[in-house]
Amino acid sequence: MNKDIPVYLFFGFMDSGKTTLVKETLFENGFADDLDRFLLIVCEDGEEEYDEEELKKIGGTLIEIEDQKDLNEAYLTELTEKYDPGAVFIEYNGTWEVAPIYELEGPKEWTIVQSLCTVDATTFENYMLNMRTMMSEQLIKADVIMFNRCPPDVKKSKFRANVKTVNRSAQIVYIRNDGSVDDTPEELPFDLDAETIEISDADYALWFTDCMDNPKKYDGKKVHFLALVYNPKDGKGRLKPGTFVPGRFAMTCCAADIQFLGMKCKYPGAANIEHRSWLDLTCKVRNEFAQEYRGKGPVLYPVEIKDAEKPADELVYFT
Repeated sequence: MNKDIPVYLFFGFMDSGKTTLVKETLFENGFADDLDRFLLIVCEDGEEEYDEEELKKIGGTLIEIEDQKDLNEAYLTELTEKYDPGAVFIEYNGTWEVAPIYELEGPKEWTIVQSLCTVDATTFENYMLNMRTMMSEQLIKADVIMFNRCPPDVKKSKFRANVKTVNRSAQIVYIRNDGSVDDTPEELPFDLDAETIEISDADYALWFTDCMDNPKKYDGKKVHFLALVYNPKDGKGRLKPGTFVPGRFAMTCCAADIQFLGMKCKYPGAANIEHRSWLDLTCKVRNEFAQEYRGKGPVLYPVEIKDAEKPADELVYFT
C-alpha cells in the first residue's frame, strides 16, 4: 500500500460545531462522493452524534478513540491496513494538546492536507481572556478558522487580530446563527478616510494586523501613532542603511508571551534615530516589495518625526 492518503483535521473545543462541520463536509457538500472508502476518527463524545449506518452508505467507517495514547502510529497503521481508506477525517478532542497529532511519524501513507478549527463566537473572548494558551493551540495550525454562532454585532476585527497573532495565514469565516456566511465588511475603530489616520495605543495591535493582512487598503494613506524604535547599531540584528523599524510590544497571551509588532520604515536619517527611543510618528504607507516580508507589504515613509515620552504602559493588547 503506497498510495498517499489525505487527512483532514477538525479542531475546536466541545460544542464549538466540529461535528456539524464534519457532517456538512461529508453529507451536504458531497466531499465523500469520489471516495470508495474513508475513515472518520472521532476523539470525543459531543452532544451531536454520528449515524454509523448513514456513514456506511457513503463509504465511511466510524472509529472512536477515547484515550490520546491510542492515537499512535502503530494503531493508525493497523487501521490503514485493515480498511484501506481513500481519505481520513479526524475530529480531534478539544482538550488534547494539538502538537502530538502533527508530530506523528506515521502512518507513512498519511498526509495532512487541511486542518479546520471551529470556534464558538459567543465564548471566544472569554476563552482568550482566561484560557488563551489552550485557545491558541487550537488556532495555531488551522488552515481555516470558522467562528460559529456569530451575533449581528460580532467583533470581526478584534477576532481577526487575535487569530493573526498566532496564525497569520489562516482563512477566517464567520457563520451566523442561521448557518449563513457573514461576509459583511469588518468595522474598524479608526477612520480610513481621514487625511491622517489616528492610531491610538488601544488600536495599534488591531491596525498592525489589518495593515499587514491588507496592505493595498493602506497604500498611499498617512497614519499617526506612538512608536518604539528598533534600530540596533551593531550585531546580528543590525538593519540595512536607511531603514529602521517603528512598532510596539504586544501581549498576546501573558507576560511571558510578548512580541514586537513593527513595520519596515525607509528614512535617509535612520542612522541618527536611537534604538529603543520613542517617537511621535506620522508616515505615509506604501504597499511595495520588501525582502523582510518575502513579497509585498506595508513600508512606511516618515512625513513627520517628533521625540516622544515613554507611555505609562509600554504594551499594547489584542483585547
